[in-house]
Amino acid sequence: MGSFKKDQNQLKCAWVHGPIIVGAGPSGLAVAACLTENGVRSVILERTNCIASLWQNRTYERLKLHLPKQFCELPIMGFPKNFPKYPSKQLFISYMESYAANFSIEPRFGQSVQSAEFDFVIGFWRIRTQEFEYMSRWLIIATGENAEPVIPKISGIEKFNGPVIHTSVYKSGADFRQQKVLVVGSGNSGMEVSLDLSNHNATPYLVARNTVHVLPREMFGFSTFGIAMALLKWFPLKLVDKLLLLVAHFTLGNTDRLGLRRPKTGPIELKNSTGKTPVLDVGALSAIKTGKIKVMGGVREITRRGAKFVDGQEKEFDSIILATGYKSNVPSWLKGSDFFTEEGMPKTPFPNGWKGENGLYAVGFTRRGLLGASSDAKQIAKDIAHQWKTTKDTNNISNTHFVLCSRTHHSLRT
Repeated sequence: MGSFKKDQNQLKCAWVHGPIIVGAGPSGLAVAACLTENGVRSVILERTNCIASLWQNRTYERLKLHLPKQFCELPIMGFPKNFPKYPSKQLFISYMESYAANFSIEPRFGQSVQSAEFDFVIGFWRIRTQEFEYMSRWLIIATGENAEPVIPKISGIEKFNGPVIHTSVYKSGADFRQQKVLVVGSGNSGMEVSLDLSNHNATPYLVARNTVHVLPREMFGFSTFGIAMALLKWFPLKLVDKLLLLVAHFTLGNTDRLGLRRPKTGPIELKNSTGKTPVLDVGALSAIKTGKIKVMGGVREITRRGAKFVDGQEKEFDSIILATGYKSNVPSWLKGSDFFTEEGMPKTPFPNGWKGENGLYAVGFTRRGLLGASSDAKQIAKDIAHQWKTTKDTNNISNTHFVLCSRTHHSLRT
């Protein structure tokens, strides 16, 4: 990869011969590797100082993959055979680092994209960071569905005299020993954080304002997700959902009685249509049944010392943890394109949401985890490789990655 020299006679802009990938998470690494396998050089821009920053900087210590490793591996290079069925956070990060090293992927760190817009005059994308303006024929967005924490507006939360944190900065229940903790959100993170708190002698109160599907992580010794994927090859989605719920009721009991009301839409159908993932239980439900985790309804208002709930109850808390998920940030920086919705998801649903117009691509916005991202990565690489060969043959592109632009003319030149 080339480097830039600071020179007063040169504007900090660069023509990149290959595609630019925004984001060095699993999706960005996957598409970079697939491009490499197809003979295409690429440049990854990453706002943080490491790959897979969500995993490295925004996850709690006890986290493990919720799905078996075969459903979470990236294209071309799978997990090591000696990895357990559900790799830990540390093992997954080591896999990402090995993956990047294997394909000689070296992102440009500290490059936070401020804006990206297609220039119809020159036929290139202009991607601006705080230091540079990059120009490329292809832009691949790999910032993902979980780029920014969602911080909900809760009445009175600014009055609370204790700490209020998002799960993106939560590390361990050891920091909350002997505390009464309000956990807002009953998805996988909320459930797992509550379990971690209870294991460290804290008393978590889990807010389950909305409906939620809770499924056993395994059924009859096999991954629930794996069973679902196998059944979907033979049976309609709604029937598979009914079978999953039948087994879930048999193994977990009626979760409605615990304050965890199920949605009317089945778990797989709901995930495909809204992206809301069912909770794969790793022990929280047992803790709820024994009273170690208390389930509460919606919060009406946060007070100076605690919270008032919609059912009229009022309780005091030492800390509040917001397990309220993440969102895409694409609409904040992608300009002049209607490929994404206001929520930052491709308007065209999976499996056809990977390609836009004018060399724009999206990877990892499928609501289907790393399996979906891998599918996107392969298709994007194949599509760009065909164009790359044509461009290379026609324009006789050199081997140099970057070409600096003239300060005065702001032109593209080799």
